[in-house]
Amino acid sequence: MKKILLCCGSGIATSTAAAARLKEKLEERGFAGQFTTTQCKVNEVESKIEDYDLVVSTAVLTQSFSKPVVQGIPFLTGIGLDKTIDEIISKLGW
Repeated sequence: MKKILLCCGSGIATSTAAAARLKEKLEERGFAGQFTTTQCKVNEVESKIEDYDLVVSTAVLTQSFSKPVVQGIPFLTGIGLDKTIDEIISKLGW
């Protein structure tokens, strides 16, 4: 089971939209039941990241982390979304 942490400025608004779209797209590609998602604020990522396989952020993260980070803006705009899903799948080792 892969664990994906989604973050945004408030931990509610854009990360909720991104999480819903991520779930939809990963399930369309056959990964239903193989992942969980959790949302948080950007300033919580550092304290939570060790428990996750990947971070998707709709905000700018200014520091480096030990786990892969994917820019989540395509989940909001739709622009480049398929490429972003491909990147997530690759970084999760699927």
